[in-house]
Amino acid sequence: MTTYSIMLPFMPRRPEQILPYAGLVAWTGAERLWQGQSLLVEPHQGFAYAAGAGFRVPAGLGVTLAGLRHPLEAALQARSVAMATGHPVIVGFGPGSPQFQESVLDKPYDRPLSALREYLTAVRRILAGDVTAVEGSYVVSRAQLPATPGIDVRVGLGVLRPGMARLAGEVADRAITWLTPASYLADTLVPALREGAERAGRPAPRVTAIVPMALELPDRDPVRLALASNQGHLRFPHYLDMLNRAGAGITEEDDIQERARRLVDCGGFLYGTPDRLAAACRAYAEAGADEIVINPTGVHAVAGAQTALSELRTLIGELTR
Repeated sequence: MTTYSIMLPFMPRRPEQILPYAGLVAWTGAERLWQGQSLLVEPHQGFAYAAGAGFRVPAGLGVTLAGLRHPLEAALQARSVAMATGHPVIVGFGPGSPQFQESVLDKPYDRPLSALREYLTAVRRILAGDVTAVEGSYVVSRAQLPATPGIDVRVGLGVLRPGMARLAGEVADRAITWLTPASYLADTLVPALREGAERAGRPAPRVTAIVPMALELPDRDPVRLALASNQGHLRFPHYLDMLNRAGAGITEEDDIQERARRLVDCGGFLYGTPDRLAAACRAYAEAGADEIVINPTGVHAVAGAQTALSELRTLIGELTR
């Protein structure tokens, strides 16, 4: 059965800004509250703050950037959130853009797939309470944490293209997608996940699809909302490559407005009535998504927090009834 979750649609400047969204998870049919990498209130600390304020809700971190933390620190932070909330945590990792990698690691990964394989292997071993002995080209870890029975942290991998999907099939508990149209998930990513899992002799990981969407209203422009939600992503080559594999047809000559229009046209940003959005989400479920995360970032950026919260309540009510 596919579950529905919500995405915190901004980087909070004060941790109390998280609470209304945690409340939606506590009081509605939403499964989990997700947050991406933040450069303001750090996500692990924000979830711990919400738990301390009385909102002990399931948390998803998708995705955090591997270069910011040693695997020991990454495992410790994620486990701390699980202990604070009392719920399983999904912690997703990604390499970030080559520019980010260079800024924190001196140079970009020569082989991002190898780097993430080493990283996830180390994190999983540490979370299991094992003494890690990862002596890789990118990760060196000889660490151990005390075993904590009953604490559940599931390790995910941000997945855009087939290579990372095959890796997730081999080593991750969860594959986490962003901006991926349902057809691309079905035709490209899910088969690659299964291929990797078969190669490793294990079940394929569950799939979380983080999907930007907005309700159709008379005074709204879906292209403007898509641009407000994903302007940065539409400038990164790895996102453009994924979208073009999905049929977006974006060219180097296209300005950012045209890229946003093509994102909407290819189904990477959903826009419509509640019934139409529910049908689009069913397409994601049929494509293989076990969890669909409603991402109202564009609505929040254009119309503000109250409108985003209202829209989330409407959509969660429609999708979980």
